[in-house]
Amino acid sequence: MLPTAFPPVDFFLPAQGEPVLRWGVIAPGGIARAFVHAVRTHTAQRVVAVASRSLERAEAFAADFAIDRSFASYEQLVADPGVDVVYVAAPQSEHLALGLLAISAGKHVLVEKPMTTNAADARTLMDSARAAGVMLMEAMWSRYQPQSAVIRALLAEGVLGEIRSVDADHGQLIPFDPEHRLYRPELGGGALLDLGIYPIQFDSMVLGAPRSVTAVGGLAKTGVDAYSTLVLTHDNDAQSTLTTTLLTRTPTVAVIAGSEARIEVAGPFHIPTGLTLSDNEFFGQVMEWDDPTGVRIMDGLSWEATALAQYVGEGRTESPLHTLDETVSILETIDEARRQLGAA
Repeated sequence: MLPTAFPPVDFFLPAQGEPVLRWGVIAPGGIARAFVHAVRTHTAQRVVAVASRSLERAEAFAADFAIDRSFASYEQLVADPGVDVVYVAAPQSEHLALGLLAISAGKHVLVEKPMTTNAADARTLMDSARAAGVMLMEAMWSRYQPQSAVIRALLAEGVLGEIRSVDADHGQLIPFDPEHRLYRPELGGGALLDLGIYPIQFDSMVLGAPRSVTAVGGLAKTGVDAYSTLVLTHDNDAQSTLTTTLLTRTPTVAVIAGSEARIEVAGPFHIPTGLTLSDNEFFGQVMEWDDPTGVRIMDGLSWEATALAQYVGEGRTESPLHTLDETVSILETIDEARRQLGAA
């Protein structure tokens, strides 16, 4: 029997008492552009500085978003006393060095996913942030979106019963180009680190770290993983099947199946979306939930910015919804999958 209504949940709505932090952006590329637009449109946060290795590029980005200050070096930005938190939007191969740079300057840090290209480097960042007493958070934006809050509430109330499986996929067609960042091993390329991390973190949110990882798939000509299927085993006879690929566009949906009911998250499941709650009968009860906030597509990046500000206001140094230990654990799963695939 399904509940009569979805459980009430809190979203990371802006101007709910969180401090207004002053943000500096490192590496003004495409994801930084989407992030700053989302922050300006849907949060109370302020972006006050941007840095690039090219002053011209930084100045152009600043002009587009009315940002006060532009820097031609990352060192100048993290030294700015008017910056409270640094958003690292560079390729993942640079996350460790830039994260350490910001932490050493005493700044809070939001690092684009993946936090680093392997678990050992993520652990180094984690240890550094904990020693410095600053907030460090991976920009796993899916964790902070409204549908994730609803899913967590349904799981906490036991609506699904015992969780038996998680199935999730994320595939995008990225035509092969050895110069594309996802096909360059030195930039942390490959499907798993960039796309597959979404199904893996979804599984981790639901079931935690796996007991075992089995990966099958194939490599691109450059040696990065091009596609793979991961089968993860968990306690209580739960088994998950997670797929990712650079070779085609997949539905990018997610399903949590329990002994009493299941949740189907509409694709693309990692961006603001809706979900269906169904019982386990063939033609049984079905309940639909739609995101009521009106925040769509890449504007969903706003939720993580407000969440970080809320946590800083609460005196936290990491996210309770996506802890640093869990960030490391997810990368350990990816490390093992890439090892089995023989990825560069």
